[in-house]
Amino acid sequence: METETQSKAQILDRHQIDVQAPDGEVFNLISDIGQYDSEDTRVYYLHLIELIFDRNFSEDKETMSSRIWRDLTLNGVNFLGMNSGNRQSERVRIGAQIRKLREKKGMEARDLALLANIDAANLCRIEQGKYSVGLDILSRIAFVLGAHLDLVANEI
Repeated sequence: METETQSKAQILDRHQIDVQAPDGEVFNLISDIGQYDSEDTRVYYLHLIELIFDRNFSEDKETMSSRIWRDLTLNGVNFLGMNSGNRQSERVRIGAQIRKLREKKGMEARDLALLANIDAANLCRIEQGKYSVGLDILSRIAFVLGAHLDLVANEI
């Protein structure tokens, strides 16, 4: 397979594969690909996984994950599971903060979505931590809520 991919998969050990999606988020798969004796077989499956991640990449991580599961299964990739990505806790934290600010202002979700010029269903997914929101949308939401975006150092 000579097709270039934006996603990059690598075998960590006999049972784990890390896949970096096009946006840099890392997902971990539990699979036995690392146990295959043939290097050609391992390379083939890693490339197939990369193609599946590229084809199904979406900012909507819930939909993306469901489609990846389906395609891995349909393409005969032997795997037991996949995590929700290394940014899930941050999506949940940001979504909860948006909901908290919105509720503090007494604003309905549909009104925030309308004023921020985003789809109400996407706002719901953002607040639930299921949607990876870009800076432009996040800035519009913050503006409507009378908040600002700030970089805060992680506390260790």
